[in-house]
Amino acid sequence: MISVRQINNKDIDLCYELDLNTISLWSKKQWASEFKKEGIKVFGLLIENLLVGICVFHVVLDEAQINYFVVKKKFRKRGFGSYLMKYLITSCEKLNVNRLFLEVSNSNKTAENFYNRFDFFTVGIRRNYYTDGSDALLKEKKLVAK
Repeated sequence: MISVRQINNKDIDLCYELDLNTISLWSKKQWASEFKKEGIKVFGLLIENLLVGICVFHVVLDEAQINYFVVKKKFRKRGFGSYLMKYLITSCEKLNVNRLFLEVSNSNKTAENFYNRFDFFTVGIRRNYYTDGSDALLKEKKLVAK
């Protein structure tokens, strides 16, 4: 059974472990710091009781920024990422968010194509943003608040 639930700071170890085994973006200290920020929402995608995906987003007034989005490698290309993204978009609409932002490396074509399928459009570029020298594409999706 697939479910999405809000994750809290008691689950930092689970988040860190999933991150470590996927994109290795944040340290355990960074995960702990993220949970302390005002307006942060963290959702976990579970199959049975196994955490297979995480989405972290930050709501400020009527906008939100996706800070982290990942699905375990062996669960990719099976619709789980789309399930989590649809849940995120619906959640943002319920929170009266009008615009949703994210950044993605221009060298990560798989992720860029995934976001494009959800009508995220490139609105800016941060040149040489990542340690590998790739650019960050700033992407935006306009939402219809419900």
